[in-house]
Amino acid sequence: MTEQELRNKVVSIARGWIGRKESDGSHREIIDLYNSHKPLARGYPVKYTDAWCSTFASAVAIKAGLTDIIPTECGCGKHIELFKKLGSWEENDAYVPKPADYIFYDWQDGPNYATTDNQGGADHVGIVEKVVGQTITVIEGNYSNAVKRRQLKVNGRYIRGYGVPKYSKKATAGGSAPAAPSTPAAPSGETVHTVQKGETLSSIAKKYGTTYQKIAQYNGIANPNLIRVGQKIKIPAADRPGKVVAVGSRVTIKTGAVYGGLTVSRGARVPDYVSGPNRRYTVKSIATHKGAEEALLEEITSWIATSYLTVV
Repeated sequence: MTEQELRNKVVSIARGWIGRKESDGSHREIIDLYNSHKPLARGYPVKYTDAWCSTFASAVAIKAGLTDIIPTECGCGKHIELFKKLGSWEENDAYVPKPADYIFYDWQDGPNYATTDNQGGADHVGIVEKVVGQTITVIEGNYSNAVKRRQLKVNGRYIRGYGVPKYSKKATAGGSAPAAPSTPAAPSGETVHTVQKGETLSSIAKKYGTTYQKIAQYNGIANPNLIRVGQKIKIPAADRPGKVVAVGSRVTIKTGAVYGGLTVSRGARVPDYVSGPNRRYTVKSIATHKGAEEALLEEITSWIATSYLTVV
């Protein structure tokens, strides 16, 4: 992806959550997605009743797969500290932002805001959607307990500063999309998995319901501990996701299922309108919690024990 495509991706994700709110509980999937990302900032799982502006901004980065250039946090002050550590902080209140920059606010900003640099504490954060002339449009979580748009002027009152992720660092030449974690193969062929940062042969094997020994043997890998980012790993056809729940599987949730231990609403019964044979979901990730295997379902951003799932 080009830098512009990456920025568009972040804005598109934020835009897709506009209208989520506390009053009907629709904001919970944002909280759940944030809490599913490990390690949690300061080890703290956000509650549904907590302030969640930074949580929203972080969840967008998580969903975009850009947490290496956009730090995750649940508090605005700490969020700024992390942007500074990455060398991605813009202190100048008069800076003209770009779409997908992160804007921080200080509600105690004084009346001489236009001629001074606000260095107060941060109270709120949002994601810049667009800038037209001198008008900035921002998408914010926890804006009156919902995801909404706000407009303000460049160098306007209450601007604390900007987190400016280094999208150019992630951009690829020619706008070609980065390799996906796996490429589905033809029914009679093999799956080719592209190694991502942080993956091991064991974690890859787990995704496909096989063992690292089988994958190593199939690919002629002498040392299973030595794989590199970008390396193509072939998954034997016999070990591709079939009836075993694996990343990429399409599944239904059995009636009577409960949310998994990796979800904030752990132990709560999954509503009937979410479960049943007519609602299908995509497995985004698999993890083990207290000995039980759980799957993160992309469409509802919630963890469900795989024992409650049926592959379709």
